[in-house]
Amino acid sequence: MKLTVFGATGGIGGHIVRQSLDAGHSVTAVVRSSAHFDLRHPALEVATVPGLTDPELVLPALTGSDAVLSGVGARGRKAGTVASDATRGILAAMADSGVRRFVAVSAAPLAPPPEGEGFFSRRILLPLIRAAFKDVYRDLAVMEGLILQSATEWTVVRPPKLVNKPVTGRYRTAVGGNVVGGHTISRADVAHAMLAALDDPATIGQGVGVAY
Repeated sequence: MKLTVFGATGGIGGHIVRQSLDAGHSVTAVVRSSAHFDLRHPALEVATVPGLTDPELVLPALTGSDAVLSGVGARGRKAGTVASDATRGILAAMADSGVRRFVAVSAAPLAPPPEGEGFFSRRILLPLIRAAFKDVYRDLAVMEGLILQSATEWTVVRPPKLVNKPVTGRYRTAVGGNVVGGHTISRADVAHAMLAALDDPATIGQGVGVAY
């Protein structure tokens, strides 16, 4: 496929780009500045877009694309509305381009705890996490609302705590919910799960929990 990847310089987006190329896809990596992206590959095109809020600036990066993947997200608690603002621009550009398939990363606390989750996680750990990152999750909730209202064939992948470890391809998923007892996953495996969702019709119109 020909894929367009937003957030290509981020922890998850960078893995999406590399794994896509390794799988034989053609990739357009969207970056704010090419100076921050040094990967080179015959099947890779780097599109410099200074801001994702203007659909007209985003639109050229979608030319000929079969699907869009977004690793855009907050890099800290005070990142503001970066995820929802960027996604609003991406979705508008997708509507203009006719590209339908969209896979975006969100976060596990956006979904309710799964049945069978332990008392400590449900009543203590999750409320603490939601309180500590309330601004981030508020932004992601707006982002998910925009995606839900769009005409795209969307999938939202919701990981728990992210860690920096190599891709394994060995993790659990829960279509429509979260993984019971799943507390961590590597950024590389989140990227793997997002790419796997492209070939899984069961994930269309669904939030997908992913964790070890």
